[in-house]
Amino acid sequence: MPLTMSSEAFEIVTDPGAASPTVATDRPVRAGALDMLGVSSSYLAATGFDASVGSTAVLATTTSAGEQSLPIAVGLGDTELSEADVRKAAAAVWRAASKVASLTSALAVSAADDLGADVAFAAVVEGMLLASYRFTEQKGEPGDADPLDRIVLAAPDGTDAAAAAARASAIAGGIALARDLVNRPAGALTATDLAAAAVDAIGSAATDADPDVGAATVEVWDRERLAAEGCGGLLGVNAGSTEPPALVRMRWQPAGTPRAVIHLVGKGITFDTGGLNLKSFEGMEWMKIDMGGAAAVIGAMSAIARLAPDVAVVGTCCCTDNQPGPTATKPGDVLRIRNGKTVEVLNTDAEGRLVLADGLSLAVEDEPDLVVDLATLTGACMVALGDRYAGLMGNDPAAIERALDAARAAGENLWHLPLPPEYRKQLDSDVADLRNIGKGRYGGTLTAGLFLAEFVGETPWVHLDIAGPVRTDADEGELSRGATGFGVRTLVELVCGW
Repeated sequence: MPLTMSSEAFEIVTDPGAASPTVATDRPVRAGALDMLGVSSSYLAATGFDASVGSTAVLATTTSAGEQSLPIAVGLGDTELSEADVRKAAAAVWRAASKVASLTSALAVSAADDLGADVAFAAVVEGMLLASYRFTEQKGEPGDADPLDRIVLAAPDGTDAAAAAARASAIAGGIALARDLVNRPAGALTATDLAAAAVDAIGSAATDADPDVGAATVEVWDRERLAAEGCGGLLGVNAGSTEPPALVRMRWQPAGTPRAVIHLVGKGITFDTGGLNLKSFEGMEWMKIDMGGAAAVIGAMSAIARLAPDVAVVGTCCCTDNQPGPTATKPGDVLRIRNGKTVEVLNTDAEGRLVLADGLSLAVEDEPDLVVDLATLTGACMVALGDRYAGLMGNDPAAIERALDAARAAGENLWHLPLPPEYRKQLDSDVADLRNIGKGRYGGTLTAGLFLAEFVGETPWVHLDIAGPVRTDADEGELSRGATGFGVRTLVELVCGW
């Protein structure tokens, strides 16, 4: 289990006094908080605690009965709280207490005035669950588990604690699943394995679903089905591999008439060598992460099936590796995509857009209200935005604003980039409908977005280039070193907040 703690570890109480050893405070530190901690403001300052969001100080005090207590001060900053702030603070509390057997906390009570009771409680549960994430399946000796296995949480007045905890558990589980898939080495995650993980995840969610509310289903297209369906982009990228490709289609269908139909499309390149345009060692080192878009779609679909919105959702993952085998697609080859357009492949390392072209073509055939694709698509996006922001492009202002609003609510950073029509001529080909790379050195993220736009027509569409935030090098807040699960929460928010 990637989450070393489950929601069953939480015990819910309605008396904040029963959970006082964890004290949330702000700048300047409230006098009431100091009374609960049993220390002076000068003593707290001497520990280095500044009450910024997620800062903590673990203190040692002795109760009137002579028992030792370890109160934890956690900072909430001095501005209005967001859900992301509370998740970060809750994760910091979990990390501070992870070496003890039990923890009690009134953090949700402190955050309820800003966020509302249910939202604050769910944010605390989700932050603590995600902080407990560990990827140990490849370790010969995983090490000792953290002893923290009991958490008492004070629920604010009016909280539907069971529902809030269930929502938090569904989202945290989806994020942890995405992290697991991205963290897994390519030798243990072929396209077939990735498809099987999706089948397992949706099957598990379907088992938990109430049939009166809706149904979750999944199907997998193999090489023969892909050929019959005209998915030349995915087959072309797979041509040099000894591993078969797979296209996965997951569906959540509510029982009644859906308020909207949304398609999610994920790039699932389980390892990217660059093909015949072979990457350098430095460029290839982390290419097991190149299926991060598909992982996010799988994680989001598993959560959506448990949350059961009255919106129909289809998640499509285009899965293969990209290898330089003797039968590999060669620079100059032309591929025919499902929608009939032909692409001259001038760089086999620009493969993600080829598999997404099939996935997007398939998605728009259903005439959905919105299509969203996620992909670790371009290094150029990381050059522009670094590793904390994903790039967002799209063809519809309302769809773009929906995605930005969902990301803000989810606490995930998106930055809107343009699709300049004057750059489209860089994709003109002499022998095909378009080429898979631009003719110039610059603007690679934008020309990649323009390429994808060729396969969605007028359907409202947004593209998320998540190459930067798909992984992190540090334990910070709710994130653990390695895969982040970026995109899962934004997709869930986009669907459930429609």
